[in-house]
Amino acid sequence: MDRIARRHGARAARSHGTVETEHGATTQATDRTGAPRRTGSPGRTTGRAGMAGMAGRIPAKVSLPIITALAFGLFTIFRTHTDGTKGGPAMLYGLAAFVVSGALGLVVAHFQSSMLTETRAIAYGVVFGGSLGWCYSLGGEAILKSCAFGFTMGAVMFVVALYVFRTHRVREPHGEHRPHKTRRSHNLPVATH
Repeated sequence: MDRIARRHGARAARSHGTVETEHGATTQATDRTGAPRRTGSPGRTTGRAGMAGMAGRIPAKVSLPIITALAFGLFTIFRTHTDGTKGGPAMLYGLAAFVVSGALGLVVAHFQSSMLTETRAIAYGVVFGGSLGWCYSLGGEAILKSCAFGFTMGAVMFVVALYVFRTHRVREPHGEHRPHKTRRSHNLPVATH
């Protein structure tokens, strides 16, 4: 008897409240992008599905500078701690490194699509070299030595970034770096007076 009631309930559920898929209708609710809308309590996701959904919403030009700045902040804490700075001051140096390098990274990532290839490589080199030079100076090194170290690391980053940007031209925001112009001979009539 119970089986018959379940079968009848399933048949009733299929016949009532379903959406016909003709004329573009879908059987699942979607958001404005066409992705399936989540059901359940809003803002509450658990497990790997929640992490994957969250990672899908944060663009790479936001998440990568923040993750890099976090790693740099932790490295700064390590660098100042090994120099002898303990506890709170080391944490403040790390927090300052995280905030400043994260803000600079977000600015470069935001405006990189409007930059030329060389300008973008210079921007990455300046942020990288300046950050490492400052962190190197926290270890008690002389200012001139820290500046030379930062300049060297910035130059290395410039070369690497320029190489990556030039070899991946398909993903360049402006297309190819400098497309070769085809030579056309213009057969223009010569004006005679």
